[in-house]
Amino acid sequence: MKAIEVDSYGDSDELSVVDVPTPEPGAGEVRIEIKAAGINFADIMQRRGHYPDGPEAPYVPGMEAAGTVDAVGEGVDDLSVGDRVVGMLDTGGYAEYVTAPAAMLFPVPEAMSFDEAAGFPVQFLTAHASLFEWGGLEPDESVLIQAAAGGVGTAAVQLASNYGAEVFGTASTQEKLDLAAELGCDHPINYTETDFREVVEAETDGEGVDLVLESVGDDVFDRSLDAMSHFGRMVTYGVASGVPAEVSNQRLLFENKTVKGFHLGQATMHDPDRVMKAIPELTDGFASGDLEVILGESFALEDAAEAHQYIEDRKSSGKIVLKP
Repeated sequence: MKAIEVDSYGDSDELSVVDVPTPEPGAGEVRIEIKAAGINFADIMQRRGHYPDGPEAPYVPGMEAAGTVDAVGEGVDDLSVGDRVVGMLDTGGYAEYVTAPAAMLFPVPEAMSFDEAAGFPVQFLTAHASLFEWGGLEPDESVLIQAAAGGVGTAAVQLASNYGAEVFGTASTQEKLDLAAELGCDHPINYTETDFREVVEAETDGEGVDLVLESVGDDVFDRSLDAMSHFGRMVTYGVASGVPAEVSNQRLLFENKTVKGFHLGQATMHDPDRVMKAIPELTDGFASGDLEVILGESFALEDAAEAHQYIEDRKSSGKIVLKP
């Protein structure tokens, strides 16, 4: 089968097309014929070698894939060949086939495309957990969402707006700002032209926002702390800049601010119920039309390097997928 391999850590040109054996499902696993694979910024961090405990090169990247069950391993009773599924993976999603534990797969409704399904698990579970289970957002509060037009950002804007929160969101182009506004962002902010702290200060009468969803690191992390209210909270779930941020405990102490970290894979491993309890609510939201997966560009599997560079050049909005 065809797959994409990270030959060694580095730039997007380290991604190459390879022929590898089609995997066989083990006990408790199924094999999926992949129709769409989601690209996450974590894939890029892994490729760069910046991801803690990430896979050793060479490896096949991809932690999110949707398709049909192609083969069923021993002990799997609730899935059959032909079932439409989507799941979170450790690696292996940039390929024509992948094996995955049956317990980690979700059914894909007939009304949902495989592209949409590939954009569901990582971004919506991350957004929901960061806003509610970790962030403790209340309906009358305000939230600042960094990268509001990205995969997680578009999910978070919808969830927060539907919940009744006042939503601030940052993006780099007018097109991205328009998308965020359409999804429910009350205060879209072009961070290339405006200091988001000034907008937050003006719109909150100097109080700051109650919650920040932060995924960039570097100075954006520090300036996000500036934008928080006294007793404000931050959930940090990414380091898109590639530069990890640090925070002074003295600052947290005297400003009564809270910073929490969220990592979907680790959270699912250590407390899966806390993360997965959002699934019924999210499923209902998609069924009712209150939520939607915002799709960006789709790329052929063999164009994975181009897709990575497209994201790194900040050209993307919504979810970027690969199509075997």
